[in-house]
Amino acid sequence: MSQNGVVIPAEWAPQRAIWTAWPADADEWNGDLEAPRRDVAALVRALSPSNVVRVLVNGDEAEASARAMLGDKAELVRARYGDIWLRDTGPIFARSGAETIALRFATNSWGGKYDLPDDATVGDDVARNAGKPIRRFDFVLEGGAVDHDGEGTVLTTRQTLLNPNRNGWNKQQAEAALREALGAKVVVWIDEGLKNDHTDGHIDNIARFVAPGRVVCQAPSGPDDPNKATLEAIAATLAGATDAAGRRIEVIPIPGAGRYVNALGEISPASHMNFIIGNGIVVVPVYGTATQEAALAALQTVFPDRKVVGVSSRGLLGCGEAGGGSFHCITQQEPA
Repeated sequence: MSQNGVVIPAEWAPQRAIWTAWPADADEWNGDLEAPRRDVAALVRALSPSNVVRVLVNGDEAEASARAMLGDKAELVRARYGDIWLRDTGPIFARSGAETIALRFATNSWGGKYDLPDDATVGDDVARNAGKPIRRFDFVLEGGAVDHDGEGTVLTTRQTLLNPNRNGWNKQQAEAALREALGAKVVVWIDEGLKNDHTDGHIDNIARFVAPGRVVCQAPSGPDDPNKATLEAIAATLAGATDAAGRRIEVIPIPGAGRYVNALGEISPASHMNFIIGNGIVVVPVYGTATQEAALAALQTVFPDRKVVGVSSRGLLGCGEAGGGSFHCITQQEPA
């Protein structure tokens, strides 16, 4: 626990709601809103039987489109936002004693790459609509850059948190900030993320806690996997790490998405690690690759008490400057 008494609940803890946003700016999606909207709608439909899903809508057209495609599967909330990446622009919900609070951080558009209006303020809108008090910090932190076990262990990458384009931190400064803001007791550092990741290597695309002391990561899918060396290094780093309780971390390899080439012929950061854990369900992004059924089966053994569902995320992954993420990137859970 930090000196401010903050605890970040694990994602598998009971949830009051899952927040996401509806694609609304065609310029951010190569002029094609249909593909990402189809993926978001499929995600919402998968989550809705056992979760309250709240979907931000920006403008009349977005609201009408969301209502037509989602029906009664979600609660629509009017808000202004640049794009849908709420994991990074929304608040991180935390516990402070018996109270749930919304932690708010500065944003600098993922190191100055994607500067969009209202991305700096949408987190306040989510907190206000959730009815949670805000606690502010003046440093840059995206929610997808950190993963939590609910007991004070944080996973992150040097590529993101120590990047000169964020805060200019060294390792000691970063750990001090995470202790104060997130209640981090132990920080497990991974060097880098996937090739061509717009976020500079966010952790939620490469390694995730699934229980205290247990982490899943991707295994290379074959010799042509463009991230083979990176994935092997991630697994090795995790296998040598201990958590806040002093446990040696158990590493569970999941078949990786492998070499995925988008419509422009670019290698994309496709990952099955970008899943969202909800009440009773885990929704896993799939991309039509040969390994996806094996990945889903492996994750089902990891989550025996939840239904593991694969949903296409090719529209969200996109190509060029559009997209670049998946289901975890566009959601933020609010603990019960």
